[in-house]
Amino acid sequence: MSSSSAKTFLVCHGAWSAGWAWKKLHPLIQAAGHRLVTPTYTGLGERAHLANPAIDLDTHIADVIGVLKMEDLRDVVLIAHSYGGMVATGVADRARERIAQLVYLDAFVPQDGQSLFDLQSAETRARMRELARTDGEGWRLPPTQMPADTPDADVAWASGRRRPQPIKTFEQPLRLAGNGAPPPRSYIYCRRCAPADVFRQFAERAQRESGWRYFEIDASHNPHITAPHPLLELLAKIVSTAA
Repeated sequence: MSSSSAKTFLVCHGAWSAGWAWKKLHPLIQAAGHRLVTPTYTGLGERAHLANPAIDLDTHIADVIGVLKMEDLRDVVLIAHSYGGMVATGVADRARERIAQLVYLDAFVPQDGQSLFDLQSAETRARMRELARTDGEGWRLPPTQMPADTPDADVAWASGRRRPQPIKTFEQPLRLAGNGAPPPRSYIYCRRCAPADVFRQFAERAQRESGWRYFEIDASHNPHITAPHPLLELLAKIVSTAA
């Protein structure tokens, strides 16, 4: 593979998760001639010892922008998984010159002024706030259950590593400067959806609005864990056929 075709993928991971969750993709991406960078947000994963009530969405956006700048990453394919769509949308807005493409993987796609809670039902918001109050000292959200089709070995591996999510990351609205058009965007919808199917709204938006490419994968919400090979094939297709 020529150096000109090699890509740098940078992950904005989901809630309760961290860089560790992308372990299966590292050797696959490397074997394909690309680079995968998987930073962890403040307060999660190996950075859980930094957790505190003040952590919000801006904290996590700053985490990823810091990696872009310190590693001098450019022409990046930004992968946003789940909650990471909130983070990646902010990153692409504030560091547009470094982002070549933005790939939302079963992820939230906020508009300016929206929080993650704004994109959830009132019942879900109320349930999560009650969980934070009763089980998270008022500021932490306990991890949710993984999809039902997740193999037992993966559940055991991930469950010991998932950490509570600071609730302010779900409450803080995203503020976009809008200094220029967003990068080319793709949406990957995981067809084995949960009953609530919260991500269908964004899949439908990607098919309705101009400026998007739309894809589906036969997997539940965490294909980087349960379907790494099909996910790699789809990512390779997306970057090789970029408009």
